[in-house]
Amino acid sequence: MSAEKTIAAVSTPHASGGIGIVRISGERSLAVADKIFRTTSGKIPSRSKGYRAYHGRVWDNEEVVDEAVCLVFRAPKSYTGEDVAEISCHGGLYVTQRVLRAALNAGAEPAEAGEFTKRAFLNGRIGLEQAEAVMSLIAAQSDTAAKAALNALDGALSGKIRGTASSLIAACAQLAAWVDYPDEDIEEIRPENLKEVFARAKAELTSLLDGFEAGRAATEGVNTVIVGRPNVGKSTLMNLLSGYERSIVTECAGTTRDVVEETVRLGGIVLRLADTAGIRETDNPVESIGVGLAKKKLELAGLILAVFDGSDPLTDDDRRLLESCRGKTVVGVVNKSDLPRSIDLDYIKNMTSRTVEISASEGEGLETLVECVEHLLGTDRFDPGAAMLANERQRQCCERASRRLDEALEAIDTGLTLDAVNVCADAAIDALLELTGEKAGEAVVNEVFSRFCVGK
Repeated sequence: MSAEKTIAAVSTPHASGGIGIVRISGERSLAVADKIFRTTSGKIPSRSKGYRAYHGRVWDNEEVVDEAVCLVFRAPKSYTGEDVAEISCHGGLYVTQRVLRAALNAGAEPAEAGEFTKRAFLNGRIGLEQAEAVMSLIAAQSDTAAKAALNALDGALSGKIRGTASSLIAACAQLAAWVDYPDEDIEEIRPENLKEVFARAKAELTSLLDGFEAGRAATEGVNTVIVGRPNVGKSTLMNLLSGYERSIVTECAGTTRDVVEETVRLGGIVLRLADTAGIRETDNPVESIGVGLAKKKLELAGLILAVFDGSDPLTDDDRRLLESCRGKTVVGVVNKSDLPRSIDLDYIKNMTSRTVEISASEGEGLETLVECVEHLLGTDRFDPGAAMLANERQRQCCERASRRLDEALEAIDTGLTLDAVNVCADAAIDALLELTGEKAGEAVVNEVFSRFCVGK
């Protein structure tokens, strides 16, 4: 389903570089290329068979803009499924914008965010979950994230979802035939056979849902907050994880008043770290603001590194912090292991998900902390080559399908009519087809592509 307008955009980052690319897609893309690109050989881009590169110059009316290369792709074997011209010019910001302006002056229209990939989806080149994988690949900050996104782009998730949906569709087709044509010689549906199909599909969806949080942590990273009372070594830990002196460290309690943030890679995980002000009861108005910010970060964090001074007994502030962390994903980091231990380690272990002893100033215990975090988040068991749910939209579709299968199984167990069972199973299929985009509404599609950058 090809859109009528021809679109153009800069498809490389908005920064100076060796090469800039202006992409033009649509029914008139090659006609636009003819107007603005004159080849050295004298050949006309629109007469090309496609999959050719031509050297030449870009013109805007009668003004030369740049020396460039024009790549020609023919529908349907292009990224968008349409005729595409890509002009690779010199990568200065001014030059790429001038090439884009030439394309717009020649009849193209500015592309919206994600419009090239949206056309690939609308033209059947990729599924909706593969389009989301494109966005994940662009945003990947680690080898694991890139491999997982590429695997999704290759169809790992869509293959699994379509396989599950196909088994349900076959069962529903047989159910519908038996319900709608009772006088025909159709083999009677056995409830135990239906339960087997539904239970197997349910198990496949449960496996995907169970791996969602670990997959998200491995591919997107985790919002992580370092908390603790003043002077326990939070900033020293921040600097250790960052690999340089990101936070100011002094012997004076309360040095950190604001939230210091940094993105670091811990093992195979990206942590968006926030070093916060020491959490304690205080009458100082400035320090109180910092404590308030620290508490807000704690509430929103996906991972909490709660730091304690192992050379001191637990204080009331320590105990209040542990209480506020109850029910969250918390690593109790007992610092200053190079000094004699005075802290109640068992109490901390009982109040946190995992506990490690380190010396942030000496750099000791970092490997143990990495292993602890990876195990706690499940990323040590994450397989980037396996099918995985990449985002909340996909998770909700999968969750909805799983609930409908529960209802179908319950309907069989309680002796409801088979047409009622069929309604539940049909709803499960609809949720799965929405995940892949085969039955997604316009609002869902627009929401997915609104998150893309212009040019992709």
